Amino acid sequence: MVKAIVGGNWGDEGKGKMTDMLAADSDIVVRFQGGANAGHTIVNDKGKFALHLLPSGVCYDHVTNVIGHGVALDLDRFFAEYDELLGRGIHPKIIVSDRAQLMMPYHVRFDVLEEERLGKNSFGSTKSGIAPFYADKYQKIGFQVCELFEPDRLMKRLADICEYKSLILKAVYQQPPLDPKEIFDHLMRHAQRLRPMVCDTARFLNSAVAEGKTILMEGQLGALRDVDHGIYPFTTSSSPLAGFSTVGAGISPCSISNVITVVKAYSSCVGAGAFVCELDGEQAHLLREAGHEYGVTTGRPRRVGWFDAVATRYGCMAQGTTDVALTLVDVLSYLEKIPVVTGYEVEGKVITDFPCTPVLDRCKPVIEVLDGWNCDIMGITEWEKLPKNCRRYIEFIEKALGYPVTYVSTGPAREHIIYR
Repeated sequence: MVKAIVGGNWGDEGKGKMTDMLAADSDIVVRFQGGANAGHTIVNDKGKFALHLLPSGVCYDHVTNVIGHGVALDLDRFFAEYDELLGRGIHPKIIVSDRAQLMMPYHVRFDVLEEERLGKNSFGSTKSGIAPFYADKYQKIGFQVCELFEPDRLMKRLADICEYKSLILKAVYQQPPLDPKEIFDHLMRHAQRLRPMVCDTARFLNSAVAEGKTILMEGQLGALRDVDHGIYPFTTSSSPLAGFSTVGAGISPCSISNVITVVKAYSSCVGAGAFVCELDGEQAHLLREAGHEYGVTTGRPRRVGWFDAVATRYGCMAQGTTDVALTLVDVLSYLEKIPVVTGYEVEGKVITDFPCTPVLDRCKPVIEVLDGWNCDIMGITEWEKLPKNCRRYIEFIEKALGYPVTYVSTGPAREHIIYR
């Protein structure tokens, strides 16, 4: 059985907790796209962990964690994260695709320089090198993991590509050229340590599917950051959709049985782009503090807003949702009244379908206000024990989305969950 755990919004929905929880009954957890530009926070009996590249099944001894073909593998960040787990007494099983591509030091450099050049028109990048990485991948001047073990080939390609990159550095950014030997030596320092983890992960995963193993595909970010379906150009540079997970992992598109789309009980967003439900002032401050809404990777304050049914319904559709996991419901416990965005007003008309970016930029929220429950619900694990108004809020969201809310998260810990 293959399940995909993906985000329905702008990212940061709580996917790490859901993956950590469902990994208990799984054999394999797969990261299939993205890099260290976003993080998943998990809290369990071993402590609190902020993961960026490693799959969220690393705390289980029985789980094999896979870095798939589609991942942007930053070796410095990968081993820093891995070593932190080892230092805390956790020894995860990890395998890495020989076809995954390497995040190069100059990708990060170009990302930082371009955001600085754009100034107030920047994309709100995490400056982790993601856009330059994927640009090189599709321009076919990237480097696969397998090339680490062919040093002569690697050095020759590095020399050619660094010559090309240095021309851009000088002409556009007035920066000194790259030193290919320095980059080569940097990669070689990681190569031998990585080698025992590297294999043909597609063959491994296809064999696991044939054997009936339980596999979780872990997405990064959310549907509204998808490069094709999201709020372009304020997106990531890969696809965080469940449909892409089979490509990024190398298994059949027919293999996925469940798509669990994780959404927050309110909205949050890191980075630039249209965010129709956005709050400001005191309301934003109170919601941000109640939800501890700061980026796991960047530490930046997240933009926050009320639950956006228009955007979330679209995100669930794009993901091919079979089940919704609603997280951080407990964060709203301080409110006596809870607004929900049920439509957008644009040019005097109310729309309920999520529009393309130029129209989205002109939209204003249409609000419906529900009664809050105004009491602490953290840790409740039975549906019937939730306050009546809390149940009504969840049922309202379920009806507005048109997808079943199967999981309700009532706190940060693994066991703080209601299964409906």
